[in-house]
Amino acid sequence: MQNDSLKSYLHFHLIVFIWGFTAVLGALITIDALPLVWFRMGLASIFIFIYVKVRGISLSLSPKTLFGFFIAGLIIAVHWLTFFGAIKVSNVSITLAMMSTGAFFTALLEPIFYKRKLIWYELLFGAIVVAALYLIFEVETTYRTGIFMALASAFLSAVFTLINGKFVTKHHPTKISFYELLFGTLCVTMYLAFAKADTFFSPQFFNLPTMDWVYIGVLATACTAYAFIAAVSVMKHLSPYTVMLTINLEPVYGILLAFLVLGDAERMSTEFYYGALLILVVVIANGILKNSKRFKTKKEV
Repeated sequence: MQNDSLKSYLHFHLIVFIWGFTAVLGALITIDALPLVWFRMGLASIFIFIYVKVRGISLSLSPKTLFGFFIAGLIIAVHWLTFFGAIKVSNVSITLAMMSTGAFFTALLEPIFYKRKLIWYELLFGAIVVAALYLIFEVETTYRTGIFMALASAFLSAVFTLINGKFVTKHHPTKISFYELLFGTLCVTMYLAFAKADTFFSPQFFNLPTMDWVYIGVLATACTAYAFIAAVSVMKHLSPYTVMLTINLEPVYGILLAFLVLGDAERMSTEFYYGALLILVVVIANGILKNSKRFKTKKEV
């Protein structure tokens, strides 16, 4: 059992490392965010569909549940559009630093979704995060559009996480992922068909550089289909506290990878790193407090 936990812990670090590499791939891929998201979601849904068939997972659902998955798919599509859009107009470091705020958007939205009271330290941590964002915003003036897009992406990620928190209690995670990716692809397809009718599904749309196809393939398989399925599997052997701390390393891995792969394009001001570090410390502190509170409650029960 202990050996399984250690293997799962190391495996989960690999998964988080892969998630961190997603942003780097977004910077390396030369096409715009819109076709990038279409290719990513479309290919990932195909790969997960194959996995579903191999494992014999049922895809039957009620119309009401399908509609819920459609809404979630639309949200995740817009989340990825703003995520990769932020990378295109700024860089990986800015985008990942802003994505760290997702935990606080989640904390602020949880009382609405789950009808609980707002906790005092969440407000305090939220104020600290706002101060850190202000510091980054003031020193990185050339990246303000990217900052706003990444914050929008973080907010949508929080909404998506809370919605899936309810779905996962009733449905198989792989089934959820398949339908959300499929519906997200359909939403992007409909937009492209109307807004980009002259270029969508034309030979030029699929005429990508060879390396773009390679990067998109890695993005759809390793960073999306594989990472999701593997994460669900290893989380069965890990505590929520371990999962939380490990996931918070994603921006760290991503920023380090971006600096190694992309070089000087990712070099930021000292104040940026102070602000990003402050956000990361507060996110971890918030997770520690939440985990200790849950542990105390279980112990009393």
